[in-house]
Amino acid sequence: MRDEAEIREQYEFLQEQLDSEEMRHEGVRQMFTYYKRAIGWVLEEEHL
Repeated sequence: MRDEAEIREQYEFLQEQLDSEEMRHEGVRQMFTYYKRAIGWVLEEEHL
């Protein structure tokens, strides 16, 4: 299992990518939204 710092780094990277001006294609934005949501759930579960 990955440690929290690595998961947070991935989450922040995906968030930056999702907010990037280059991410205008709706399918790509949707894919990153799903990944971002999934990583967020993992972080929440680790702290419950």
